[in-house]
Amino acid sequence: MNAMMISDYDVFLFHEGSMQQAYQFMGSHVRRTPSGTYTEFCVWAPNARGVRLVGSFNDWNGLHYKLSKRNNEGIWTIRVDGNLSGETYKYEIMTSSGVKKLKADPYGVASEKRPRTASMVYELQGFQWEDEEWLEQRSKKTVYDQPMFIYEVHLGTWKKNKGEFLSYKELAQELIPHVKEHGFTHIELLPITEHPFDRSWGYQSTGYYSPTSRYGSPHEVMQFINECHVHNIGVILDWVPGHFCKDAHGLYEFDGSFVYEYGEERDRENYTWGTANFDLGKGEVRSFLLSNARFWMEVYHIDGFRIDAVSNIIYWANQGEMSPNDGALQFLKKLNQSVFEYDSSILMIAEDSTDWPQVTSPVHYGGLGFNYKWNMGWMNDVLKYMETPPSERRDVHSLITFSLLYAFSENYVLPFSHDEVVHGKKSLLNKMPGDYWQKFAQYRLLLSYLVAHPGKKLLFMGSEYAPFSEWKDLEEIDWHLTSYEFHHKFNSYFKELLHLYKGAKPLYELDHRSEGFEWIDVNNADQQIFSFIRKAKESNDHLVVICNFSPNVYHQYKVGVNLASYYEEIWNSDDDRFGGSHQVNPHPLHVHQGAYHGRDGYVEMTIPPYAAVYLKPIN
Repeated sequence: MNAMMISDYDVFLFHEGSMQQAYQFMGSHVRRTPSGTYTEFCVWAPNARGVRLVGSFNDWNGLHYKLSKRNNEGIWTIRVDGNLSGETYKYEIMTSSGVKKLKADPYGVASEKRPRTASMVYELQGFQWEDEEWLEQRSKKTVYDQPMFIYEVHLGTWKKNKGEFLSYKELAQELIPHVKEHGFTHIELLPITEHPFDRSWGYQSTGYYSPTSRYGSPHEVMQFINECHVHNIGVILDWVPGHFCKDAHGLYEFDGSFVYEYGEERDRENYTWGTANFDLGKGEVRSFLLSNARFWMEVYHIDGFRIDAVSNIIYWANQGEMSPNDGALQFLKKLNQSVFEYDSSILMIAEDSTDWPQVTSPVHYGGLGFNYKWNMGWMNDVLKYMETPPSERRDVHSLITFSLLYAFSENYVLPFSHDEVVHGKKSLLNKMPGDYWQKFAQYRLLLSYLVAHPGKKLLFMGSEYAPFSEWKDLEEIDWHLTSYEFHHKFNSYFKELLHLYKGAKPLYELDHRSEGFEWIDVNNADQQIFSFIRKAKESNDHLVVICNFSPNVYHQYKVGVNLASYYEEIWNSDDDRFGGSHQVNPHPLHVHQGAYHGRDGYVEMTIPPYAAVYLKPIN
């Protein structure tokens, strides 16, 4: 056994905080040379008194497997003769106080299935990717003017087999056809980095480089992503660079000292989640996370990241939104710069509930450098409006209109995520007031409004069936609902809505530019009717959208429109095919000349109850 060689330049970049491929030398690696095969191990433990390698290959006895200290900053290495693929291991760390700790490898690329916690030597090379066409097309597209409707999925509870998790292979066989059938463009996976506790949903991770073994092996993850790409579905990874769980085998107090986390308790402790905050100002921690992002892109062909809890990163923990964390802000900027330097077509989506400016502006223009941000304000406002009794909605009219005052200040994703349908918040359907019919009508209206509002879209799994129950995070989604008439009709409605969305350029081409949206009537609080225009890049390619948030039907209702010969109704969420009352406009609507709503013409039409209507001009 001999210590391996790492270049001095690699070491310099690692400690400086700009290393983006630390996984090439940190962790475990099987190396083949003309003189033989060996397995290398490398770990950073700056305050350890000593480090030993223990595992299934040495009966967990590290007496003869002592790592050598590479430098004073705490890089430890060892080379073991032979191919140790499939063997499990941990680092036995002797702390400065003489306590022994058994730690999984922070850079380990595979893990034992929980509740066991050891890392596993695994050769990632050798998988045959077939997604060259997808990657080429992705690189050619401008993401901003493309349709994007994301399906947010928790793999453990999307579907089960006799109460057990589906494997990555089974998920590829069942989830991908489901996503294609419904028309989603992307799958966003709740964190699949290794985590010990099922009900953390992956947000409290111990293995950032190790896809969870709950559902299978690393190569099976690659196969899942590969199949998504073959079927033109993007894959976004929910990623948590702000905090990590405190289980004994993980990153917390890794060598007996605060290595990955802050030294000061008030900065370190994340009391909300019972986790520890990464010290994002520390060079080695930055290299760990920058390299992790690169790892998922390079090794797993991930198409993007949804960055969890950005507000917890921007501001110092436990100090409120008064004290920005400069080191963390610099990390976010460096992260986004490094990702886009590697591949400018990657999605970097901030889950940020703050009003921090220029989140989606490039770093060289003073921004944080993301290309998307969840619009949490819109989500909260529109759900509060929908939960308000219709008789009182005139008093909260601005909850609908306010979002258009800032809709183009950032590049937004409009999210109805898992956070809105769990912990007693009710399902989206059950948030709607009224009786059975009214709930479905308003839910159809809500999603039609979502599609028509500027911004990309996200919906949590199961919501495509309009469940009455919120997400049950130990059970699969309510697949039986399709046997009920209204749920079946709703599911048909949803599929048609997404098909219409992807085929209508006015609904997505100018999502992030103010010239893509124009109010027709923004002030009709008494009737609770909102009307507006969505425009495409091509001149006169537009849709008129009318949303009625009241239970009333209005006949011969006038809507001001641009001059054309006719407008035709291409979408009506009140169609009886969807379970509606069928207050539709089956014939082309003649455009009358005459000023109305500040326009040169108008149509007279039927406005259905609790419904959205899209009109298209015919010249």
